[in-house]
Amino acid sequence: MKLSVDLVHFQERLGYHFDDAELLVEAVTHPSASTQTRRDNQRLEFLGDRVLGLVVAGALLAADKDASEGMLAPRYNSLVRKECCAEVAQDIELGAVLKLGRSEMLSGGRRKTALLGDAIEAVIAAVFLDGGFEKSRNVVIKLWESRIKKVNLLEQDPKTELQELAQSSGYPLPLYTLISRGGPDHEPVFEIEVQLENGWTSSAIAGSKRLAEKGAATGLLKKIKDTK
Repeated sequence: MKLSVDLVHFQERLGYHFDDAELLVEAVTHPSASTQTRRDNQRLEFLGDRVLGLVVAGALLAADKDASEGMLAPRYNSLVRKECCAEVAQDIELGAVLKLGRSEMLSGGRRKTALLGDAIEAVIAAVFLDGGFEKSRNVVIKLWESRIKKVNLLEQDPKTELQELAQSSGYPLPLYTLISRGGPDHEPVFEIEVQLENGWTSSAIAGSKRLAEKGAATGLLKKIKDTK
């Protein structure tokens, strides 16, 4: 099978050249564009998620030999979450080579976080099946290297900090409530409110529920600290 020009160039950005071109085509095929003769990338995404997790976990252990499990877990979660995967996909312009159905293209599918995150995991799986674990590891390390290096410098996740504060004060876990969802499907806007049992609340608006929850937690933490 001969690759299209855009996929040939994509291999350069990825840093890996496929022996089995069909694996790459499958990896970039969204379910909306699958046919009886062309499989979509969902099975590969399932495998790639596991490969990515193993590589990232190993890289974090190697990067900080003194870190505890409690320190490593949030770092790991930040690196394998869908938003981070989508950012990596954008770095190598994966969206430009995705095979999408007409409706998905019209709704901005090439920019959707979930779609891009799934696709980069499918590509990782394709590399794994084509070249083995070491080759897939090399690709992940190359694409995630800068994020792995700086992840231990990130501040504690505000949701975790708020949760620990609530528990230390004898309160139940903070309650997050979806207040509203607006915007088009490819650029949604979420408003989330967080509340503690003592009645304190804060809300935030963002393009994903995770970011809105993080913003709300940050706002409530600031309120609490300002009263001390």
